[in-house]
Amino acid sequence: MDIVFIEKLEVFTTIGVYDWEKEIIQRLVFDLKMGHDNRPSALTDDITKALDYSAVAKLVTDFAQNNIFELVETMAEQVAELLMTTFGIPWISLKLSKPGAVANAATVGVYIERGQRDGTLA
Repeated sequence: MDIVFIEKLEVFTTIGVYDWEKEIIQRLVFDLKMGHDNRPSALTDDITKALDYSAVAKLVTDFAQNNIFELVETMAEQVAELLMTTFGIPWISLKLSKPGAVANAATVGVYIERGQRDGTLA
């Protein structure tokens, strides 16, 4: 399986458990690896047969900006499900970081992996 990736996609949104976090906008950073068979698009040079990372980035950005969550775990799970469903992605690895959330740490967050690398949905 081929992998299409997006690294360090920055999104600004409201997220957090504490009352003060619900009143501010915070930066989230997404790193995505998505399973996709690139052969059809490579053979034809046709964007309609590719996993369009611009469309993926827009969907992630719009979703994160238009939904409010307390936990990065919830945001990560819902973004993974949305991408798999919308684009027919059989496997995704998603890292969601919340920079500055913990003093003395550059970033914190979660890694999740959903689906099957062999191309079958799980």
